[in-house]
Amino acid sequence: MPINILMPALSPTMEKGNLAKWLKKEGDKVKSGDVIAEIETDKATMEVEAVDEGTIAKILVPEGTQDVPVNDVIAVLAGDGEDVKAAGAGAGKAAPKQDVAKADDAPKPAASFETPAARAPQDEGSASGKTATATKPATNTAPRPEEGAKAPISKDAATSNGARVFSSPLARRLAKDAGIELSRINGTGPHGRVVARDVEQAKAGGGLKAPAAAPASGTAPAIAPSMSDQQIRAFFKDGSYEEVPHDSMRKIIAQRLVQAKQTIPHFYLTMDCNLDALMLAREQINAQAPKDKDGKPAYKLSVNDFVIKALAMALQRVPDANVTWTEGAMLKHQGSDVGVAVSIPGGLITPVVRDAHLKSVSTISREMKDFAARARNRRLKPEEYQGGSTAVSNLGMYGIKDFAAVINPPHATILAVGAGEQRPVVKAGKIEIATVMSVTLSTDHRAVDGALGSELLGAFKALIENPVMMIV
Repeated sequence: MPINILMPALSPTMEKGNLAKWLKKEGDKVKSGDVIAEIETDKATMEVEAVDEGTIAKILVPEGTQDVPVNDVIAVLAGDGEDVKAAGAGAGKAAPKQDVAKADDAPKPAASFETPAARAPQDEGSASGKTATATKPATNTAPRPEEGAKAPISKDAATSNGARVFSSPLARRLAKDAGIELSRINGTGPHGRVVARDVEQAKAGGGLKAPAAAPASGTAPAIAPSMSDQQIRAFFKDGSYEEVPHDSMRKIIAQRLVQAKQTIPHFYLTMDCNLDALMLAREQINAQAPKDKDGKPAYKLSVNDFVIKALAMALQRVPDANVTWTEGAMLKHQGSDVGVAVSIPGGLITPVVRDAHLKSVSTISREMKDFAARARNRRLKPEEYQGGSTAVSNLGMYGIKDFAAVINPPHATILAVGAGEQRPVVKAGKIEIATVMSVTLSTDHRAVDGALGSELLGAFKALIENPVMMIV
């Protein structure tokens, strides 16, 4: 029987993908391990392999097609010995078997920058007429098993004011096991129904509604709805603007920023750091860097490389701040995995330097240069930008003196770094000129309160102002 090749889920948040390029054409034979296509997600372009053998009988989705839903049939494979023409003629019809395609860079189950949710168990509300994509990433990510399905309505889930919460049976069980009230979970299923993946996301600290205090009358205040697209356009004269549709990356960034500001109680701490010793050390280290036969140095350290190292080491010195908040427990991390915001066309991405506290500054520098280059070409693997315990956002190169960054779930902190600039400072009662950098730590106040955040920022300042402590 012919084999359906389905659009794979290549990241925990992927619901649609762009079919960027077919690397095989109709009539081509494929074997296990052959790369058959390139799929664009909201963050990266990934190669997809076939793990079955046969001949491409029919390509149903041409390259360049955007917003192809996960699990949609994109091509049909005729198995060995099958009639290719017959298989192609029946393309798109339900097949008893589907091709198992995989991405080389499939995400790890626990690592998710795009969403804190790990792979949710299969929800019993799946549409009976649609086969789930049998892909390696799908074993670690949450596909959309419930869209279009008619699932039973919860009979026992209600908010404190008696309003019914629509949810699937599996979602109710998962929420009960995790000790999370269903009414606090944002539902993403049909008509706002809470589904299994929503509970998994809530367990990781995301997708929760901000609790609202009830007024004296006992009725909870309603959140004012935002203006519709039509209402916004009404403010502007027709023909006075150009409409630029959002790409998938911009949509994801917008969703996560709203989620972060609505569900995370942000708290901000600012401190000035003297960079004189660091600038001198950086100059000396770069001057002594080994050179190749063409005279090119092996590395060229930036201030940001030292910032990443210092924040990683500070989290080791203040381990209570190296955490992630969940409703059920505090996740206390052993390593310091530091995400670093990188600007790319259409948005930004945050590759993660794993175990940055154990790496030399030169190693961090090389990793970041590689990450930045591949990020701009959307070639990062999901495990390279998902997860992490904190993040750095540096706008100093744009001349920004100081700013406050938005926390990126599942992190509990993010450090905003401003420009290093010469300022007058007072030393021993005298005014002197020093190179000063302002940094602002945004914290999730549920996990890192003011005192703990101050301790973390103090540890960071001590390391930045005494860079020799980072190499001993």
